[in-house]
Amino acid sequence: MLTTERLIIRPLTLDDAAFALALYNEPSFLQHIGDKGVRTLEDARSNLEQGALASYQTYGFGMYKVLLQDGTAIGLCGLIQRDFLPVPDLGYAYFPQFTGQGYALEAAQAVVAYARTLQLTELQAIVSPQNLASKKLLEKVGMLPIAPVLVPHKNEWVDAYQLQL
Repeated sequence: MLTTERLIIRPLTLDDAAFALALYNEPSFLQHIGDKGVRTLEDARSNLEQGALASYQTYGFGMYKVLLQDGTAIGLCGLIQRDFLPVPDLGYAYFPQFTGQGYALEAAQAVVAYARTLQLTELQAIVSPQNLASKKLLEKVGMLPIAPVLVPHKNEWVDAYQLQL
């Protein structure tokens, strides 16, 4: 578990299925990240098992639940090892009512610091070309643009960023 001045960042569990179901179906999530096909609590549990929980076991990292210090769940931030990227990807998603308040930057900085403790040497991030707010956040974390990347299962080009740790 990571903590910052305002946030708690902790591993996801199967008990987070309702949270995942709500976040994955937010219009902003669907627009910028995509449709994960999660429509029920059972879909959400399955997604957590095959995604974050499997990633913790395989890689020692994954996506984490981001909460305010009072326990309010506001989104996700973490590291994803994508099969089409050579190094872990810094990823995040937040409920819209919690954007624009510096939480995403605070969580991303904590996750980057955590990546250093894992002795990772590089991170990347991918972002839809029209997501200007996300690009701005990546630059604030210290990431630099690199060549666009083709997301194979979507057959879609996305902008990519890189950070040497």
